[in-house]
Amino acid sequence: MKRLFLLLMAALFVGAGTMMAQDAASHQDAKAARQAAKEARQKAKEAEKAAAEAEAKALFEEAKAALEAQDFVLEADRIEFKRGNWAYVTPSTNFVSLIDGQATVQLAFNGAFSGPNGIGGITVEGTPSNISLKTDKKGNITFQMMVQGVGISATVWVQMINGSAKCTATVSPNFSSNRISFTGTLYPSSESTVYKGRAL
Repeated sequence: MKRLFLLLMAALFVGAGTMMAQDAASHQDAKAARQAAKEARQKAKEAEKAAAEAEAKALFEEAKAALEAQDFVLEADRIEFKRGNWAYVTPSTNFVSLIDGQATVQLAFNGAFSGPNGIGGITVEGTPSNISLKTDKKGNITFQMMVQGVGISATVWVQMINGSAKCTATVSPNFSSNRISFTGTLYPSSESTVYKGRAL
């Protein structure tokens, strides 16, 4: 009887030891699985970031080529006025463009008032001159032109930071200080989807 009791106790200790070893192994497996999942998430995040940077760089190069070709449309999603007041706007109806030797500046606000252009704002066109494009040491681009036409006599500056097609065009009238800044994305004209209203 005593021998049987000792055998049972030995079996219990062996079983407990085995269970503890299995628990430890399971804990290690779970920890390794969590670490592997964390590393996989980190790699996916890095890959996503790299893909986004590559896409932004490609869009920048495309926008840069459009500026160099003097064939572009800056579709604005934000307009800022002289005293710092600003508004979010619809890119398809708010833009600055240079296509086929003609510059266009269009403002259109959502509202009941149709405006001179028929879509809630104003559209002016002019002939560009004194066009220049400069790239600084950091790769940032500044494009400048004078625009003269019915309803517009202004200097237009387009500033684009290296690595992104997001940029700002500032329209500064020659005979007043009522400058307006258009912030948005610059595209080649062939890829733009803007709607142009009636020009003055």
